[in-house]
Amino acid sequence: MNQIDLQGRVAIVTGGAQGIGYACAERLLRSGASVVLWDIDAARLASAREQLLAIGPTRSAVVELTDEHAVAAATQSVIAQHKRIDILLNNAGITGGNGSTWELDPAVWRRVIEVNLIGPYLTCRAIVPHMIAQGYGRIVNIASVAGKEGNPNASHYSASKAGVIALTKSLGKELATKGVLVNAITPAAAKTGMFDSMTQQHIDFMLAKIPMARFLGVEEVAAMVAWLASSECSFSTGAVFDLSGGRATY
Repeated sequence: MNQIDLQGRVAIVTGGAQGIGYACAERLLRSGASVVLWDIDAARLASAREQLLAIGPTRSAVVELTDEHAVAAATQSVIAQHKRIDILLNNAGITGGNGSTWELDPAVWRRVIEVNLIGPYLTCRAIVPHMIAQGYGRIVNIASVAGKEGNPNASHYSASKAGVIALTKSLGKELATKGVLVNAITPAAAKTGMFDSMTQQHIDFMLAKIPMARFLGVEEVAAMVAWLASSECSFSTGAVFDLSGGRATY
């Protein structure tokens, strides 16, 4: 494993209790950062924090990311404890199951947009001013190849991730001269707990689209996140980094 230097950095990882978020938190800790996990699942969050404490300084908070007041309060708590926030990884997301666009429940459609797109907007809204004030920050948004291509029977998820890509590009341009860089990763499917909400037909569809003929490993996402979260990433902002096994390289 390459050693990325994140000594002294403070990172917030949303959806950090499991899957990609947990793997990224672990990689950031091994690179020297202090990590704060935000998640809605209290039991998994407590377990994740306990395991990660064996690697490095880890705090956690149960946060409803679609609630602007909860996000603002959680942000102030991190500032009070650490005096700074250097890294924000917007990873939390849900799939909302599968179904044709006209058959998906509007409440489910809205919830996916709220968690996957409004959530990152609210975390950026709360944290960016602190990064601007300190003249440094790295924001990494986990989008999806579905946001580039639009997966059938996943219009809500695809639309939310397309929104994350656009949010990344807009915010990256707004912050380009302020020392705060904003980039996105568009992974193909990684075999995580999110698979539990998908049909087997949809899982098979996703695998068939990947030229490498395998799913993404969470540690592969973590490796890219670690570099994007570092000062070595110094001239990329508003960019979208492909992690799709050759599925989409544009």
